[in-house]
Amino acid sequence: MAQRARLGDTDADFEKYHTKKNEVEQWEDGMRIDPAGENYEWWYFDANLADGSQLVITFYAKSAVDPSSGLKPMIDVDLTRPDGTVISDKLSFAPEEFSASKEKCDVKVGDNYFRGDLNHYEIGVNSPKIKVQLSSDNVTPAWRRTVAIFFGNDDEGNFGWLPSTPRGEVAVKIEVNGQKEELKGDCYHDHNWGNVALLKVMHHWYWGRANLGDYTVIDSYMTAEKKYGYQKLPVFLLAKKGEILADDPQYLTYSEKDKDYDGHTQKPFHNEVVYDYNDGQNHYRISYLREKTITKDRMIEQIEGPKKFAAKFMGFDGAYLRFSGKVRLEIFAGDEVVEKHESQGLWEEMYFGKTLDV
Repeated sequence: MAQRARLGDTDADFEKYHTKKNEVEQWEDGMRIDPAGENYEWWYFDANLADGSQLVITFYAKSAVDPSSGLKPMIDVDLTRPDGTVISDKLSFAPEEFSASKEKCDVKVGDNYFRGDLNHYEIGVNSPKIKVQLSSDNVTPAWRRTVAIFFGNDDEGNFGWLPSTPRGEVAVKIEVNGQKEELKGDCYHDHNWGNVALLKVMHHWYWGRANLGDYTVIDSYMTAEKKYGYQKLPVFLLAKKGEILADDPQYLTYSEKDKDYDGHTQKPFHNEVVYDYNDGQNHYRISYLREKTITKDRMIEQIEGPKKFAAKFMGFDGAYLRFSGKVRLEIFAGDEVVEKHESQGLWEEMYFGKTLDV
């Protein structure tokens, strides 16, 4: 019999984990794990910039792919230009070069930093390939529907996700090969952590976010591993400026269209994914329309030492794909579309498990 996987969104869950159901507090964006044991944590940021460039920065306490005991600090930075040129770097650090506050988001890795207070954030990355300094301010306040996603009949496994900046405005200073530029744009920041390797509990997911006029959307459709009956775990937010319009996953219908395969990772993906939200009074449809794949990573390349040999022996073929393209919002009155918005967006497919039609 399959074990349970569930969204931790009950009143009892919020009480048990000392969180307020409708209010995010600063400590929630601080460090959430004890580095000892099998766990992981990262702080993620992305931006769509005014010239059409897309910037993604992630600070890791340790990787979700290889969450063994002890810190393994890393930073990933990716800048994708409008012509498709990608400037990318992966930086690794010694454990003693990492520090993070438990009171708020204040992460330091070497001379790099990621800090903020749920309203204002500052990030600095000093890579040989690209230097970035940025400052952002929230437009949509921090939000989370759940305290975590739980795995196991006793909730022994957990995966936390906090969209600290569902939507923000950012000013960025970038230096590449001695050439400096300043750009503005819109941005997103979230924070993830957990106490069990994701490849043990998650089979795959789609995740995306976009800003469409005054509207902000964040959504994810996760499929748990076979052990948990391939349970579907949806998360959805639609906000207009600071007002939440829709975030109850029981009203969500998810669909995928135009299946394809990535040659590098040998994983399937869909050129269109659709989130249809209809609570009987309000009806919204979000469509992600892929134009290009901007990141193609084979997870085994992030594993080191004996674990890598074991992963190869077991045939582990997990992959990560990041897409860019059009995101469309349609607002309905009855069967009629009364409002429509389109924008450029970023979304991803994280595929830990064996390729299955689930």
